[in-house]
Amino acid sequence: MNAEAGLPVVAITHGVVGLTTCACLIAFFAVGGPFGTINDLGNAVFGVQSLALARFLAAPSHRFLLLGVAVVGAILTVVGTVLVVTEVTGFYLAGLWSSFGFALIGLWLVAVSRHGPTRLRRSGVVAGGVMLLGLVGVPGIPMGLDDMDNAPAWTFVAGVSWAGTYLLFPVWSLRLAGRDRAERGS
Repeated sequence: MNAEAGLPVVAITHGVVGLTTCACLIAFFAVGGPFGTINDLGNAVFGVQSLALARFLAAPSHRFLLLGVAVVGAILTVVGTVLVVTEVTGFYLAGLWSSFGFALIGLWLVAVSRHGPTRLRRSGVVAGGVMLLGLVGVPGIPMGLDDMDNAPAWTFVAGVSWAGTYLLFPVWSLRLAGRDRAERGS
């Protein structure tokens, strides 16, 4: 598959995985069962797919720096998943790790969106900006905050970042896929 044809496939897959991961979280809170673990694994897959998307959209002039930010972000999303799935930590601390990773991916998204088409630019900057709220929770990582009931109120700001990660970013990806297809005349 050539790079030109691959972007829409990666963007669609990315969007679908993000929205499905969100749906699994909602299902977990509604009915329990395996949906929590599916959500956790989906976070890691979504983080790695975000890196694949970053690779497709890397501009030669910013490739190293922005791609490096996306690499670190993707690694942190996987770290969060490993921590919770192996029960090294609970979901709250693992979520702080993952939201830190997605915040870095949000930084990449803001940077790459600044040069895109107007409609995608705005939605990418908004999605990435909301994802950046995950940085607020970073001090909770070395503090070992893993009890949601006793977590300081400021850590809940990091939780808002998931709206950017699970909703706005996947929708942006789906719109990117549609724009790319339209530009190629498919």
